Amino acid sequence: MVLQMKKRTLENQIINASASFSVILLTGPRQVGKTTLLQQCAEKGRGYVTLDDMNQRALAQSDPALFLQANPPPVTIDEVQYAPELFSAIKIAVDRERAPGAFWLTGSQKFSLMRGITETLAGRVAIIEMQGLSQAEIDNRPTTLPPFIPTKSWIQQARVENHTVKPLPAIYQQIWKGSYPQPVTDKNINHELYLSSYVQTYIQRDVRDILAVSDPIAFAKFLRSTAARTGELLNYSSIARDAGIDHKTVKSWISVLEVSGLIYLLQPLHSNLTKKLVHTPKLYFLDTGLCSYLTRWSTPQSLEAGAMSGAILETWFISEILKSYWHNLRTPYLYYYRDTNQKEIDLVIEDGNTLYPVEFKKSSSPTKDAIKNFNVLGRLKREVGDGAVLSLCESDFPLTESVSAVPAHYL
Repeated sequence: MVLQMKKRTLENQIINASASFSVILLTGPRQVGKTTLLQQCAEKGRGYVTLDDMNQRALAQSDPALFLQANPPPVTIDEVQYAPELFSAIKIAVDRERAPGAFWLTGSQKFSLMRGITETLAGRVAIIEMQGLSQAEIDNRPTTLPPFIPTKSWIQQARVENHTVKPLPAIYQQIWKGSYPQPVTDKNINHELYLSSYVQTYIQRDVRDILAVSDPIAFAKFLRSTAARTGELLNYSSIARDAGIDHKTVKSWISVLEVSGLIYLLQPLHSNLTKKLVHTPKLYFLDTGLCSYLTRWSTPQSLEAGAMSGAILETWFISEILKSYWHNLRTPYLYYYRDTNQKEIDLVIEDGNTLYPVEFKKSSSPTKDAIKNFNVLGRLKREVGDGAVLSLCESDFPLTESVSAVPAHYL
């Protein structure tokens, strides 16, 4: 079956970056659409080769110079992490020709990939992080929205662009299905079978190979335990107990999931002005469909009504906000706030010297009670900008002069 191709926010970003850099590296988890995106961006005459082909991989590893002779630039090289020997040969070719856009590379095993790239191609490569489809891409909604910051101008632009109200069942259907292009675009695919195969063939193969995991059952328990804690403070000891492994192993496995783009650790907001702030990061799975599968929610309805309903909605909000930055080639400076007095703010966005507070609510009519902790940011001697409560309301409306309720479908 031919899948429906989605317009990706990163298309223009890749074309622009390729005009300035000799090498583009597009990285991210498997199956988020990296190869498809580069094929959509490719100009006529650009070659393509994948190192999933064992013959090509063997040549790239044993004779990188001959491999590049057989696959001259401009060329896209898929899954380049399998032949780190290529990086030196690419550096020589780039320094000789100085041609923009000569090499487009993709890689899924970022944990091992980045070491070779940063050591060999520093200053010559644009590294672009890619995740699954954003809500706007899934909805075929062209957007010129900048990365999410809850300013009045951002909300006004989102209001103009996003007319379609999404009821709660539609939101949780999207959350449950996730953001991998294949299950999103192919209505005939067996959703559970796809994610089961994804876990077996991609996560367990890639991550277990990196870590040399000897106990696949313990690793499966670790994955499930990690997914069950999305939206919570990262607790290594608790995960270790569930998976039957030690604390050190959990830290090692968590770090690989993070670098591989499967989870995100939201750091706490720090300040030299107070020692009362919590210092533990919060853990989020970056694909809510995968998270729902690992925690065994078999339908969107059971997910919405279940114990993880609020945590999975918060996870989806974080994932969408991160994509708004990464897919516009911007670095997100995101934090959460929690102090020892149990004052908490779900998200604090830092832009320059300004802090923007954001709360997440599974409500169609959030009230001022949702923002009762926003005033704690004033104690940190920083500029505090507009705030927002991201929720399931139908349209935006003011809660105070500086804080608005913002619908989920605006993202």
